[in-house]
Amino acid sequence: MSHLIKLSIIVTSVLCCSLVALAQEVGPSPQPTPLTAPPPLRTISKEERTQVEGANDAKQRLKLTIEFAGVHLTNAERFTAQSNYEAASHEVGSYYALIKNALNFLADLKRDSNKTRDLYKRLELALRADGPRLTTMRRLTPIEFAVWIKEVEDYAREGRTEALNSFYGHTVVRDSQKTEEKPREKPNP
Repeated sequence: MSHLIKLSIIVTSVLCCSLVALAQEVGPSPQPTPLTAPPPLRTISKEERTQVEGANDAKQRLKLTIEFAGVHLTNAERFTAQSNYEAASHEVGSYYALIKNALNFLADLKRDSNKTRDLYKRLELALRADGPRLTTMRRLTPIEFAVWIKEVEDYAREGRTEALNSFYGHTVVRDSQKTEEKPREKPNP
């Protein structure tokens, strides 16, 4: 008798599971990932380029570049708030181009100079302030545009790292350059 009860419980369980499996609707096929918007043009306007390259000295050039980049970032924030993501994307592309131009310009200068370090510090401070602004914009932007803002955000972070590394010069040994050293022996008194 107990075998008969166990067998009926198993058969009932199998039937219930089969009915539940058949009753479930086949869900919609997975949607393909949304296409991203085209990448923003990373260009500097002719007027801005003329003003930046016409600056008297490196300090003035960097100051103009940071000001122009700040204006583009402010415009991008305004367009994002108005849900005009294409215009915001264009402004973020201009911001990227200006920061890249500044980093390329600073890379060509003498690294051991205090003036160069001061310029890097100025750029680092600007990029530090821009980081949270880019993050906020990215979070408010639809995914198809946000991927490009994330790319610019990462580039600005890398630029900040490069600016900070300029303070360490060639006296710091990087992890990949370390050689195994023997521990120093204590001198005998």
